Amino acid sequence: MARPTGHSGNRQSLLQAPTSRRSLLAGVAALGTLGATGCSRVATASTTEGGDLLDRLRAAGVVRLGIAGEIPFGYIDRDGRLTGEAPELGRAVFKRLGVDRVQPVPTEFGSLIPGLNSQQFDVVAAGMYVNPDRCEQVIFADPDYQMLDAFIVRKGNPKGLHDYRDVVAKKARFATGTGYAEIQYAVDAGYPQDDILIVPDQVAGLNAVEAGRVDVFAGTALTAREVVRKSAKAEATKPFAPLVDGRPHVDGGAFAFRPTETRLRDAFSAELRALKKSGELLRILRPFGFTRAEMTDLTAKELCGG
Repeated sequence: MARPTGHSGNRQSLLQAPTSRRSLLAGVAALGTLGATGCSRVATASTTEGGDLLDRLRAAGVVRLGIAGEIPFGYIDRDGRLTGEAPELGRAVFKRLGVDRVQPVPTEFGSLIPGLNSQQFDVVAAGMYVNPDRCEQVIFADPDYQMLDAFIVRKGNPKGLHDYRDVVAKKARFATGTGYAEIQYAVDAGYPQDDILIVPDQVAGLNAVEAGRVDVFAGTALTAREVVRKSAKAEATKPFAPLVDGRPHVDGGAFAFRPTETRLRDAFSAELRALKKSGELLRILRPFGFTRAEMTDLTAKELCGG
């Protein structure tokens, strides 16, 4: 989802695993079981113009999806079933393309692009944000959702934190997730990178806010509003657009493909456009907390900077 590549700095993490993380941890544990069949590499890349992966996937009847075990974007549920925004959309699109089965290949988020380009799976299905750095390594379908940021704060938002400039001005104790794009947004606003507390995910971020270890956790508007639903101590702020080069920026998440596989990417994008036009896309994504506000006409070209 919100995670970029290439950000360094203090990578602190919370070592304890609170019981409120049980649903996430159950999914991660299940990944190890289901992922065992997905460890072998896929066939080597095609030299055919535009790639022949789509033909090979149709012949095999299965496509391997690289996922990162992140709720609600792509994960294994308590029943051991692959689900999430991206896998469910992937099922629908690939079925329309003549590929009936999807198979998860779990990995760390930071290993998704390397894993894709080293043939460990066929496509990244993890709600990955499209940005210029990533566009130099992979090709993207057009985004299937757009996303603003939001903060998790104590009830009543006692420090009055509404954007990254507030965090800097009020010297708030700030946390965000491992590899999240929010790291760079905070740094760009003037927050010292070495002072950022890095936690594993939004559940750990909620726990840090509730326990008073930090004043604010930054994540996507979707994950923030979903994770605080049952919290008696924390709330999500109103969604906002972070500033990039001084202008409000809206992120978009999409499926990623190897640069040689333009034919598969284009076929995927065509089916995605049809799902958007019919309203079927929102129906697929709604169970994972997505609303009309997250539907988008953004293009990969726009987000890649070209």
